[in-house]
Amino acid sequence: MATPRSAVDLTQAADLDVAVRIGRAWREMRRGASTSALRDYMFGTADDALDAGQMDTLDVLAQRPSWRMSELADALHVDPSTATRAVQRLVKVHLASRRADRDDGRVVIVCATDAGRLLHKNIDVRRGYVISRLMSAFTPDERADLAELLTRFVQQLDEVVDDLPDAGS
Repeated sequence: MATPRSAVDLTQAADLDVAVRIGRAWREMRRGASTSALRDYMFGTADDALDAGQMDTLDVLAQRPSWRMSELADALHVDPSTATRAVQRLVKVHLASRRADRDDGRVVIVCATDAGRLLHKNIDVRRGYVISRLMSAFTPDERADLAELLTRFVQQLDEVVDDLPDAGS
C-alpha cells in the first residue's frame, strides 16, 4: 500500500533538505559534466550531432510509419509551429521527410527516413546500454519503485505547469 501523500513545508528542515537534494539532482541530470558526456555518447559530437529537440522529434517519428503534422505536435506537446521547425531541421539533415497528404493537400505528412530510422535504432541501442547500466545499481524492487516514482514525478510536473500563475503576477 502506498504511503499517503502529505503537504510539503519548506520551512521544515527535513522537507527543505529533500527538496534541495532533488533540485540538485535535477540540475545535475540536466547540466552536469556526466550529462554532457552522455549526450555526446548518445547523439554524437560532429557537425551532424543531434540536439535534444531533434532527438525528441525523431523518437516520436520512429514510433510509426507516418504522422500528420498536427498529430506530431500533439505527441511532442508543442505548438504546430514548433513541430514544423523541429521537422525542418530533421529534413535538412535527411532524417525526416515531408509531403502533402494524398487525400487532402492542406495536410502535411511527415515521417522518418531510412537514415533517420537507422540513426534512431543506433541511438536506442546506446540508450539501452546506459539504462541497463544505471538500473544495475538498484535491486529489482528498487527499479520498479524508481520507475513508479519517476512516472508520478513527471505527472505531477505536468500538473504543476498547468497550474502555474502568470509570471507577471
